[in-house]
Amino acid sequence: MSIKIKELPEMERPYEKLELYGAKRLTNAELLAIIIKTGTKENTSVQLAQQILNLNHTKEELNFLKDLEIEDFMKIKGIGKVKAIQLKAVCELTNRMATPLNYRQAVIRKPEDLANILMQELRFEKIEIVKVVLLNSRNRIMKIADVRTRKIE
Repeated sequence: MSIKIKELPEMERPYEKLELYGAKRLTNAELLAIIIKTGTKENTSVQLAQQILNLNHTKEELNFLKDLEIEDFMKIKGIGKVKAIQLKAVCELTNRMATPLNYRQAVIRKPEDLANILMQELRFEKIEIVKVVLLNSRNRIMKIADVRTRKIE
């Protein structure tokens, strides 16, 4: 049986550590542990988080998390469907946070202007994504949409 988070000194508990020192001082495992909330009889939330981080085969820091499916998270004993969905939701939130919300203010004068706007969102995609960008008469972005394609059988 593993040690419980409550049995750790206060300065080593993820919640307390974040409150005292700020989020930047926590390890990736500790940050994930806060999202996971609880562990199991065998593993603390920090240990479960470390198991998730061990799924990384690309060595691209945390970017691999967004490519994991709910089922991938659930392969770890102690990560059920609800926790897996929460983790997937956090990954999507971070992806959306990286997308500039004020892109409508940008004026597109050359292809690089548009590339700079879309780069953050698309840089880690494993498949090609076709985007349609609608500009108004002043070359300001009105809308950006994904083009959905059907699989040809």
